[in-house]
Amino acid sequence: MPIIKTSREQIIKDAIYLFKVRGYFGTSMSDVAQSCGLIKGSLYHHFGSKEALGLECLKYIHEYFALTVFSIAHLPNLSGSEKLIRFTDEVESYFLESEGGCLLGNLILQASGDMPEFKAEIESYFNDWEAALTAILIASFGKAQATQTAREIIASTQGCIMMMRLYERTATFKNMNNKVRQLLA
Repeated sequence: MPIIKTSREQIIKDAIYLFKVRGYFGTSMSDVAQSCGLIKGSLYHHFGSKEALGLECLKYIHEYFALTVFSIAHLPNLSGSEKLIRFTDEVESYFLESEGGCLLGNLILQASGDMPEFKAEIESYFNDWEAALTAILIASFGKAQATQTAREIIASTQGCIMMMRLYERTATFKNMNNKVRQLLA
């Protein structure tokens, strides 16, 4: 295999894919290196350990969601209903177009007890998701009910992602998202 130069971002993207499909513990640094066309030692130039790479993957997804999904909650030119529809469309698009489920949901189950830095990043991600949904729902439901509804939406989303991966069917996930879109209709 020829050795190629790969960017840090591409390594993260390849690692995310592998962690989502094979699991964090089922993926080695050698697997990531092979996926990127690198020798294993080259990965350590970018990441000091598998844990450091895993944490950067979590941060990468969190930043992606912050920029493309969570930010929708604060767009001034959209109604609450329009924000919720667009928000839900973006979440649905992300999870339908990527293989392997939700890396953050997977890792909270696999590794958070042993890796407090993973837990902190995952918690921050889900807190931001909840805050964004609450911001969209608050005008219609009030703070307490908006927060509770946001938590229920996130829990339903994560459960549907798991079921979608298990049964290889998207219908339950799409139906749940349709119900979310109707909350402010």
